[in-house]
Amino acid sequence: MSSPMAATPTSTSRRWLPLMFGYPVLAMAGALTHRQGFSLAACALLLTVLMAPLLATRRALPWLAWLAALAVMGWLSLRGMVGLLLEGVPIAVNILLACFFGRTLRAGQVPLIARIIEALEGPERLAVPGVATYARHLTWFWALLTATQAMVLAVLLLCAEPGGLLGMLHIATPWTVPAAIAQSYAHVGGYFLIAGAFLLEHLFRRWHLRHIRHPRLHELVMGVAARWPRLVRGEDLAAP
Repeated sequence: MSSPMAATPTSTSRRWLPLMFGYPVLAMAGALTHRQGFSLAACALLLTVLMAPLLATRRALPWLAWLAALAVMGWLSLRGMVGLLLEGVPIAVNILLACFFGRTLRAGQVPLIARIIEALEGPERLAVPGVATYARHLTWFWALLTATQAMVLAVLLLCAEPGGLLGMLHIATPWTVPAAIAQSYAHVGGYFLIAGAFLLEHLFRRWHLRHIRHPRLHELVMGVAARWPRLVRGEDLAAP
């Protein structure tokens, strides 16, 4: 018989969510001060938050994977390469998000935004005229936006000067981007773009589908954060 106090993936992800806001702060501190300790802490924090639902299951494999990843980060830090790892994090995050959204657009799949609506407002909301179509279009929007941002970030990583990957490989860059601008966008600007798009879409949706009631912004954010592991997997959509 399991203990009622045992942590669940959902409760764990909710508790760890506020720490996610520490990632851009640490990442930017590392970029501005060139101290690898900040960069290493940012990567370790991001890894831990993302893996928290798996770690909460107390299975051996997720814990071994988490420890192995931390060991790799430490090894890179000792060789002065953790900064390059940090530069690749926003690219990886956007690629993962694009995959999460895009794979639910295949035939026979429920678009990810439709899963979110069903989880937060119930399956009857998708039956309201216009909602299911809007959910599919919005899923396309997020898939394309995150995929495009991943490409932009990859170009910035390659073409930053000094410190860009092409420069480190002694390859001429087709476009020269000042390193300060590239790092600022990668670790701060890109997240503001996503946050701004989320806010503008929320306002547009309330106007476009104004004939129905919508969750308030904080209800939407906390609801998605609490359910994101199941939403990605498509499991137990209506569970609290």
